[in-house]
Amino acid sequence: MTQHADIRGTVAPGFESVRTEFAAIAAGQGADYDAQVAAYRDGTQVVDLWTGADTEADTLFGAYSASKGAVHLVVALLVQEGVLDYDQKVSHYWPEFAVQGKRDLTLRELTAHRAGLVGADTGFTLEELADDQVVAARLGAQRPYWRPGTAFGYHALVMGALSGEVIRRATGRSVQELFTERITAAHDVDFRLGLPAAHESRFRPTLPMYETPERLAELARTAKSPTSINGIAFNRTNPHTPQVWELPNLQPVRTLGTASFGGVASARGLAKMYAVAISAVDGAAPLLTPATIAEVGQIQSFGPDVVLGMPRAFTVGFHATSEYYPQLGQGSFGHSGAGGQQAFADPRNGIAYGYTRGRMPFPAAPGPENDRLIAAIYGAGAALGR
Repeated sequence: MTQHADIRGTVAPGFESVRTEFAAIAAGQGADYDAQVAAYRDGTQVVDLWTGADTEADTLFGAYSASKGAVHLVVALLVQEGVLDYDQKVSHYWPEFAVQGKRDLTLRELTAHRAGLVGADTGFTLEELADDQVVAARLGAQRPYWRPGTAFGYHALVMGALSGEVIRRATGRSVQELFTERITAAHDVDFRLGLPAAHESRFRPTLPMYETPERLAELARTAKSPTSINGIAFNRTNPHTPQVWELPNLQPVRTLGTASFGGVASARGLAKMYAVAISAVDGAAPLLTPATIAEVGQIQSFGPDVVLGMPRAFTVGFHATSEYYPQLGQGSFGHSGAGGQQAFADPRNGIAYGYTRGRMPFPAAPGPENDRLIAAIYGAGAALGR
């Protein structure tokens, strides 16, 4: 491993270009750029870099929606073990769900954002939104915003609660408990759904984006009504809801590990979570079998997202990440986060990637620097061959 004076950390031989690219990004971002990037190749860590006065290798950042990747890795494990079935009706596990036209919705459709349960008409208080069981009970009883299965839209703040309730009904345990036991502890993955008090000192709150007249004008131009499907999905029907970037900064959210957006992680943790899913790491077999890896990488929803108003591609709870980065192989899966975080597994190329940053980017989810970092990692890998 080689080191660099400005960008702290190490890269494996052949991956020096990633360090160079990270340094160039840092120079262009400004003096207070805090970020981490990590990557594995065929189960071995090849990139482990960080920068910023307030950031160390083990600093924890809000994972935002990258938390959904953690939740759906647990779903995939339970499917693999026969505890869950993607093609089983949600109401089989959760009988109260079988109301208001939702009786026949399958777990596959739910995790592919096809349920139409993106939020509640009156919104949630912060205390309600942070509590997955409260969210699940409310949404399980209500009528969907579209006929389930006929369209898809990003369940931004509630997907983890819905999938987590299926897990709870099937196992008697929360997704937070299972993730902590089977992934965080079992594989030494620095990603936490529910931050223990002993690790609070490692957490770095996200800072708001830099506001410029141009950025504010663009946000105003594209703002949706609070009563639109987008407004409902982002809980703006409750006038007191925090901004999305603030959510992991709120201690109840990260202490509970709210499954849709409340996880905290380092880039090491994000990358290692996906590395252990697809590769042998530290002598342990991959978490997922080849058949499960193929299933979780299969696109279930593709096209116009009725919530976001733009094209999106989802698998069973994950982003179909190869649709966003041309270097990736077919069947890649992962999940970005609103704070600029990105994380994924690329089984065909043996790559697992994680990135965090300390200030909200513009545009958000994920930070645009991911394009450059991912290109550098894949360029280095291609030069080395397999």
